[in-house]
Amino acid sequence: MAWQLFRLGRWSFNHRKAVAAFWVVLLAVLAIGATTLSGKTSDKFELSGIESTQAFELIEQRSPQASPDGATARVVFEAPAGRSLTEPSYNSAVAAAVRGLTTENVQSVTDPFTGGTISPDGRVGYAAVTYTKTSAELADADRTALERAAHAAEESGLNVAIGGDALTEFEMPLAEVIGIAVALVVLAITFGSLVAAGMPLLTALVGVGIGMLAITTLTGFVELGSTTPALGTMLGLAVGIDYALFIMSRYQSEVRAGRSLEEAAGRAVGTAGSAVVFAGAAVVIALVGLAVCNIGFLTQMGLAGAFTVAIAVLISLTLLPAILGFAGDKVMKGKPRYLRNAAGETAPRTHGRRWVEGIARHKWAALAGGIALAVLASVPVASMQLALPDDSSKPAGSDARVAYDLIADNFGAGANGPLVVVVDTANAADPAAAVQTATDELQAMAGRAGSDIATVVPAITADTPQARQAFTQQLAAVDFATVTVIPASGPSDQATKDLVAELRTALADLPAETGARALVTGQTAVGVDIADELTEVFPLYLAVVVGLAIFLLIAVFRSIWVPIKAALGFLLSVGVALGATVAVFQWGWLNELIGLDTTAPVLFILPILLTGILFGLAMDYEVFLVTRMREAYVHGTPARQAVIDGFTHSARVVVAAAIIMIGVFAGFALVDDVILKTVGFALAVGVLADAFLVRMLIVPAFMLIVGERIWWMPKWLAPLVPTFDIEGEGLTERLDSADRDAAKEPVLAGR
Repeated sequence: MAWQLFRLGRWSFNHRKAVAAFWVVLLAVLAIGATTLSGKTSDKFELSGIESTQAFELIEQRSPQASPDGATARVVFEAPAGRSLTEPSYNSAVAAAVRGLTTENVQSVTDPFTGGTISPDGRVGYAAVTYTKTSAELADADRTALERAAHAAEESGLNVAIGGDALTEFEMPLAEVIGIAVALVVLAITFGSLVAAGMPLLTALVGVGIGMLAITTLTGFVELGSTTPALGTMLGLAVGIDYALFIMSRYQSEVRAGRSLEEAAGRAVGTAGSAVVFAGAAVVIALVGLAVCNIGFLTQMGLAGAFTVAIAVLISLTLLPAILGFAGDKVMKGKPRYLRNAAGETAPRTHGRRWVEGIARHKWAALAGGIALAVLASVPVASMQLALPDDSSKPAGSDARVAYDLIADNFGAGANGPLVVVVDTANAADPAAAVQTATDELQAMAGRAGSDIATVVPAITADTPQARQAFTQQLAAVDFATVTVIPASGPSDQATKDLVAELRTALADLPAETGARALVTGQTAVGVDIADELTEVFPLYLAVVVGLAIFLLIAVFRSIWVPIKAALGFLLSVGVALGATVAVFQWGWLNELIGLDTTAPVLFILPILLTGILFGLAMDYEVFLVTRMREAYVHGTPARQAVIDGFTHSARVVVAAAIIMIGVFAGFALVDDVILKTVGFALAVGVLADAFLVRMLIVPAFMLIVGERIWWMPKWLAPLVPTFDIEGEGLTERLDSADRDAAKEPVLAGR
């Protein structure tokens, strides 16, 4: 493979105009596609086959006009201190605002006065609006009606806040600017040249552009989650810069060793490019492996991320050498001292060399201390709670947060996340009696001491002959009824999650008693069900992804212990990342630093998403760091010295790459969107732990302790594992042999 990559790098260098034209044309075509074919994204998490979504599907099938997946809005009205919404002027203002909420896509509007959503003191009330379309599908007229209604009520002296997801419009954050700024500074220091520093940024931006435009075009044919493009941007930018950085570093080393620019480009792609290919393959395996979870939005995120990573690899192998061809010797201006070793002999005493020599002197202490620190940082994971994000985690002062707090303070925290019990009466002998039986059971639960049920709202609220007759007719038409359960605790509280299980247990005998069945749904129930599914498939995901990646690393390093050590080190990195996330988001430690002013459970998809992404990135650093150690070892350097030499040559570049990646992820940790904030923070901490604690401390300490045995592989396994020559030994021998033959030709011709 190294030879083929050498040829690709050299060809791209020589045919730079054609290569550059190809990527520019592809970028332009995708830009046209994104402009003309793109659709809207969705901000809902859905999973078929679980009870909560089965309830939604039942409602949609039997009452198509009722869209359980439609957008919602809560318009909260607050009278000034000492005043009441029941006063005539405020009453009429609220009534006018409620009338103005109705649009073509509105399914229902609950008036505060008739719907019972006025606080006991009369000062606060809210109108609940449900739509027939999702937030992404709403028309501008729907959002305009909400804003005009709120503005009209405010003109009468009321304070108005709008919660729910109807006004949610996801926009790509400016977090990329932070990552690019960090990357430019680090690259300029690393290469000592702004021209050289700009090349990895240019190729990374082209890769991100192609990836995002392709994903945007795809939204015209498939509904994608709103965070999917952002995740692709985050990963594409980070790995795109890093992959180009490694190849650029090798290119400069080859030029300083006396190679021609053309040959240096080929050798850089053939050696460092081989590491890039396998590092990218590890990331792609980890991300595509999310598909084994069989959860749609996770699969989308994984495939989008894998696509942008694959594009980053291809661009690093082709467009980068082409740009190097255009730049000529300009990329060699500015020579940092640590890169001036022209002949490739043992590197001077850099900070990296002093560091690894210090580890060599205290290897047992370094190993024990590193593991102890990682384990200590992972302790908070034991108390981790998972939940869907809600408006309680929105920034303080935002409309959604103000609306959430007003409802929680005046109606109880559970009013922000009601549970819905859907009673399916299709097989009930007496449908009305079956609904009443379910309602009686729920009300009995609410009356027990210590119950977390604040209120049970029955399917029929008016006890009159006319109301009962209308309810019976409606029940006969759709064969289901809904009973609303208002918890006493908030949507993300553990008590509310426990209540979901208690409701299902209490209603488990309903089919035997009445022939009807009860399905518990609602935002909290959806989160509980998805979290349970993720927990169930997580071991399978780990087995598939880690197994494939370990096999890949066995083939790369021809060793059993290097891949096992890499996987165990990765587990330490995940533990640190999750522990820090729990401490900041759930416990509130230093959360103001990333713009949080409240505590909440951890994003429910974080553990499995973090595992997939961080595993691939951790393997990146493992490949880039250990490849140079392996390269020194296969060229005859003793095992201990190979660790020191390989670390010295690669540590600074790995550190630069890690700082860039941390900068990219940290930028996303500062945005307002809680999903991107959580993922960005966890990945920034995970990369920090993996690069500096695991790869810079634990890995060299362990390898120095094990010595030559680190490269051991059973004889029976060797023939079964393909050889990839990632160190480029075969490539070097082939090129050196060609150089020797070329040197002999003039002598032969003279004879």
